[in-house]
Amino acid sequence: MSAPILFLHGMATNARRTWGETGWLDLVGDAGREVLAFDLLGHGSAPQPTDPAEYDAFEQYVLDRLPDEPVDAVGFSLGSRTLLVLAAAHPERFGKLVVSGVGANLFRRDGSSAALADALESRDESNPMVHHFQQLAASTGQSIEALVALLRRPNPPLVDVDVLSRVTHDTLVVLGDNDFAGPADPLVEALPTCRFVELRNVDHFATPKSMKFLDAGLQHLDI
Repeated sequence: MSAPILFLHGMATNARRTWGETGWLDLVGDAGREVLAFDLLGHGSAPQPTDPAEYDAFEQYVLDRLPDEPVDAVGFSLGSRTLLVLAAAHPERFGKLVVSGVGANLFRRDGSSAALADALESRDESNPMVHHFQQLAASTGQSIEALVALLRRPNPPLVDVDVLSRVTHDTLVVLGDNDFAGPADPLVEALPTCRFVELRNVDHFATPKSMKFLDAGLQHLDI
């Protein structure tokens, strides 16, 4: 029997917006695969705490909702980062992986999360990222205060070459050539078993809607 497929969405959105409205969930379900798609801690229908310390349970929130058997999994942006952290720490819980919207950004230690948190808190609309997240949050009922708390979590798990070397699963990396998370090279080189697909003329936020992403992901998952 084929493994269930877990879907992890990006920041400031939810499972329905990222995976439902883009056709992923229907196509996977119609193919007879069990779908696991829920909102991450701080998002959508999940609790949205405003205390940064509560987000140290971010990854455990996902683990607690997984079945006993291994799952295949698809992530976008924050969801991809979460998926890689979990697959490294709990390899027996996962089969095939599809990670999108991440690349060299996983290795940056430039204080960008703290800067984004400050900009969101001050409602600095001159910052294009803030403007996008505010629009997205308004359309999904997302709490900006919860996003700020998530960005300020005190003990976020480190993602580095050593961590990624433990992700030995069959992994597909998908990244747009206009994505600020790129380039993909450092991530691709760090993963032991990896194939890379580049999305031409696609930026970060357009990735979930890309038909090339959908086609490559479904093929990787044997659908």
